[in-house]
Amino acid sequence: MSNKHTPKVDARIKDILTVDGKQFRDLNGNGVLDPYENWELPIEERVQDLVSRMTLEEKAGLMTISSQYMPGSERIPGNIETKETDESGLLNETDVVLKTHPFSKPGDDNYELPRPLLYNAGTTKGIKDLNLRYFIVRDNPKASDLATWTNKIQEVAEDSRLGIPAVMVSNPRNHIGHLYHGLMEATGEFSVWPGELGLAATGDSELMKEFGKIAAREWRAAGIQKVYGYMADIATDPLWMRYNGTFGEDPDLAASMVKAVIEGFQGEKLGEDSVSLTTKHFPGGGARHKGHDPHYPWGSFNPYPTPGSLYKYHIPPFKAAVEAGTTSIMPYYSYPSNEHSAPQLKDGELFEEIGFAYNKAIVRDILREELGFKGYINSDTGIINMMPWGAEDLSAEERYAKALEAGVNMFSDEADPSILIKSVKEGYVSEDKLDESVTYLLTEIMELGLFENPYVDPEQAQKIAKDVSSQEKADEAHRKSIVLNRNSDQLLPLTDEKVKEMKLYVEVFKQDGAEEETTKVKEAFTSRDASLVLTDNLEEATHAFVFAIPNTVPDRPDEPLTVALGHATGVDVDRIREIEAKVPTILTINMTNPWLIGDIEPDATAVLSTFGVKYEVLADVLRGKHNPTGKLPFTLPASQEELDKSPGDIPGHAKGSSYVYRDRDGNEYGFGFGLSY
Repeated sequence: MSNKHTPKVDARIKDILTVDGKQFRDLNGNGVLDPYENWELPIEERVQDLVSRMTLEEKAGLMTISSQYMPGSERIPGNIETKETDESGLLNETDVVLKTHPFSKPGDDNYELPRPLLYNAGTTKGIKDLNLRYFIVRDNPKASDLATWTNKIQEVAEDSRLGIPAVMVSNPRNHIGHLYHGLMEATGEFSVWPGELGLAATGDSELMKEFGKIAAREWRAAGIQKVYGYMADIATDPLWMRYNGTFGEDPDLAASMVKAVIEGFQGEKLGEDSVSLTTKHFPGGGARHKGHDPHYPWGSFNPYPTPGSLYKYHIPPFKAAVEAGTTSIMPYYSYPSNEHSAPQLKDGELFEEIGFAYNKAIVRDILREELGFKGYINSDTGIINMMPWGAEDLSAEERYAKALEAGVNMFSDEADPSILIKSVKEGYVSEDKLDESVTYLLTEIMELGLFENPYVDPEQAQKIAKDVSSQEKADEAHRKSIVLNRNSDQLLPLTDEKVKEMKLYVEVFKQDGAEEETTKVKEAFTSRDASLVLTDNLEEATHAFVFAIPNTVPDRPDEPLTVALGHATGVDVDRIREIEAKVPTILTINMTNPWLIGDIEPDATAVLSTFGVKYEVLADVLRGKHNPTGKLPFTLPASQEELDKSPGDIPGHAKGSSYVYRDRDGNEYGFGFGLSY
C-alpha cells in the first residue's frame, strides 16, 4: 500500500530531493529518485527494488542483531574490550571476546564445544563494514540522551551506501522488576508500571492496551522502534526464573493481555507511531524441568508430560498474538524432549529433538501453517554460537542453513555476519533464502516510516518520557494490581481513626539492599501520608508492615531452584515470625513466582500480594484511598510435596484441589482469587 499522507522527511547526511513539490531522501546519493526512496509507491514495490540493489554482505548484515552500548557505559560486559570512540562520539568497535559459552561451568562433561561470540557494541564499523542495522539497546540513560545517541546512529546509517536506516530494539523498560535474561532491560526513565504479572492481576485488557500506547509513544520519541516482547509463555512451572515476565498461568487471560499489548504498541497496523513487537518464546517456555532455564545446558529441553498440554495451554496466547498482528515471533532455545513428554503432536508423531528455532514441525507446521503467522521469525540470542541445543554436532554454517530452512529470518546477537555469508558462498543455503528474510525486514523498516525520517527530538523525548498523565495512568495500574489475600480482624484499611492510635514498624526482607529498601518504603509512606507515625523500635510499635521481596535467582545457575521462603530467596523467616508474634502485622509479598508462603502467612493479620509496585500507591491502598481489586494471575502451591509431584507443563488451576494453598480463614489462593475491603 502507498502512504495515504505526506510524511515528514528529514535527512542529515544525504540530500533531499524535491519532485513535483514533494520531498524524498536521496539515500544512495545518486541524485535520482529511485523506487525504494519513493514513499508514494507501494511498500512491496519499494522493497523489491531495494533488495535487488543489495549485496550479499548487506543482506547478511541486515539479518543479524548486535547488542549496543553507549560510550562509557557501565553495562558493557567486563570481557569486552572497547576501543576508542570515533569522531561522532560513538563507540567505533569492540571485538570477539567470549571463548566459551558464558553460562557453562569449567569441567562440564555435557558442554565442551567452544562458543566464540562477537558483541559489536561499536557502531561505526558495525554499520559501515558489517552492514548491521538492528541494534539491541542495553543502556538506561534519560530519554533526551537516548534520543541524541540514537540520532547519531541513524546518521552513520544514512551515510552508508544505500542509506538503510537502523532499527533500535529493546527488552521491556517500563516495569518495576529486576534485570534477568531479557525480562526487562531498564526502568525508571519512562513511565513506571507494575511487572507483567501485575498487569495481568488487573485483569484489565483495556488498561493493558493503554499501557502499550503510552510506552510506544515514549519509545518512539527516544528513537527505539522495536521491543523484544512481550512474553506469551504460559507460566506452568513455579520454579522458572522467567516466571515474572509472563502474564500468568491461564491461557485465556494471557491471550487477552498479549492481544491488548500488541494492539497498544503497534496500533491497528504498523506505522510511523508504532513500536514493532517480537512476541516470545514460541511455542512457550513455561514447560520446564525443575525450573531450569534453557540458557543453560542442564535446562535445554521442554518436557510435556501431560497429554495435549502443548495445544491446550501453551499455544493459545501465541494464536492471539498472530491474530493481533504481531510483527515477529521469537522461538525459544530449548528443544522438545520425547523422553519427558506424552504425545503432543497430531497423529501421535514424535518431536524432532532440536531447538525450536531449528524445528520445522514447530515453526513451519504449527506457527506458519496452523496458526497462519505471516510475519517474520526472530531467533533468540546466540542460537548459532552459544545455545544451539540439538544442533551441537552441526557446523555453524550448517546451523544457519537449518534455521533458515525451518523459517528463521533474523539472528539475535550473532553480530558477525561472516559465517552466514560463508554459508551462502559455500552452498549451504541459497541467496534466495536471504532475499525472503530481507524482504520481511525491509518491509518492517518502511512500515515504521524510518526510510523517510528516523530522527527524533531529544527535548521532546524528555518531555514525553516525564509526562505526568502517563504516570497517572501507570499508577492506576499499580492500584489495580494489588491483591488482598486475607484481612483478618478487618485490620485494613487503615482508617484515620486507626492511624491516630498507631505506631507502625516497617521492615523489608530481600537478598541484597534490604536496609536501603526499608528506607525507601518509609519515605514513600510518610511522603504520601504525614499522619502515619513510624517507629524503628518494634518494642514500642502497635502494628508492623513487613514486605518480603524474595529472589528466585540462585547464586549459581546450576544450583537447585526453590520457591520456599528462606535464606536461598533472601527472606528471614524467623525474623518475620518474631514480628508477627509481637504485633498485628500487615504482610506484603512481592510475587515474582508462586512462593511457598506457609511459613510466614498464618501469623500475619493481613496479607497482600504485589508484582512490582510503587510504594506510594501501596500506601494509598493500605489507607483505604483505593479499594484493592487485583486477582492472583497464578495459583500458590500448598506445599513442597504438592509442588514436587505436580507436572511442570500445566497451570496450577489444572493440578487439582490439593495443590492450592489455603489460609486459616479458608481462602484458597488459586488463580483469580482476590478480596476487597
